[in-house]
Amino acid sequence: MKKIKSGSMSRRNFMILSCGALGGLHAIRSFDPRQTRDSLPDAGGKIRAGSTTRVALVRSDNRKAGVRKALELLKINPCRGKDVLLKPNFNTSDPTPGSTHNDVLRELLQMIKDMGAKKLFIGDRSGPEPTAQVLQKKGIHQLAQEFAAQVLDLDEMGEKGYVLIDPPGSHWQKGFLVARAVAEAECVVSTCCLKTHQYGGIFTMSLKNSVGIVPRKNHPFMKELHSSPNQRRMIAEINYAYSPALIVIDGLEAFVDGGPMTGTKKTANVFLAGTDRIAIDAVAVAILKDLGSTKEIMEKKVFEQEQIARAVELKLGIDSPAAIEIITGDQESELYARKIKQILIA
Repeated sequence: MKKIKSGSMSRRNFMILSCGALGGLHAIRSFDPRQTRDSLPDAGGKIRAGSTTRVALVRSDNRKAGVRKALELLKINPCRGKDVLLKPNFNTSDPTPGSTHNDVLRELLQMIKDMGAKKLFIGDRSGPEPTAQVLQKKGIHQLAQEFAAQVLDLDEMGEKGYVLIDPPGSHWQKGFLVARAVAEAECVVSTCCLKTHQYGGIFTMSLKNSVGIVPRKNHPFMKELHSSPNQRRMIAEINYAYSPALIVIDGLEAFVDGGPMTGTKKTANVFLAGTDRIAIDAVAVAILKDLGSTKEIMEKKVFEQEQIARAVELKLGIDSPAAIEIITGDQESELYARKIKQILIA
């Protein structure tokens, strides 16, 4: 689907790939993830120049109901007839919003199955807690069995299980690897939590969720990311590797300070769904502003956040709050959506 730089391959990357370095990454095709992103898709998957993107917003204190209603509001089905990889937030096994709640996973798996998906996969890479330990503590293998889904540890994909990505203007020294299972997936559904990130990310929602597709074990990428002053730009650049078909944020509870494992928790009772990572994260940051959050969140405009600004530069989605249409299905949600829209455009 999408690999390496747009345009020609650099001499450095040619030598890396030709020699089979970085785990035998050979025969990698060259793709540009923006080839079908010149403009935004409508509900039928068609590309329309200058279009807006829709973000469904639902107020609810019930996870299953909130997730289901948010997806139903979008009125799209990108999963039919495809193998679908569900990418949760399994940074650690800490309670939600420290990690994706199993109720959210179960509801999404059921809905994806009902949409007519062929095969189901659950894939992520944890850290610092080992992925296998997180999967075991959260009972993910047992949950997957309920839906005949296969669990993928994205830190254990084998020497040919990764793809080298080097976005244009990259802040990564030599590019980075991502799990081939995600980069070449027919359909990716990303589900994340609503929270701040105290270790340099500022916030961790859909753009930050993609860090879990970069291998940690026996690789230097996380050390490079966390030690760089360009960390937030590098987070956005990981998203150049793929485009999720659906994104869901569980905002029943949120970390408004601290995070990603533990932090100051507030009840938000909000669920978001959409197809555009920039739009989803922008709306979610606006919600953090409404809840009252860190200085880094409160004192900067939403589209001035470095994760979002770099994603806009890479044309990974919409480029302004004016392009976001927040859709709702009830009066309470509509009133809250109006409030969030005002924060977005402030």
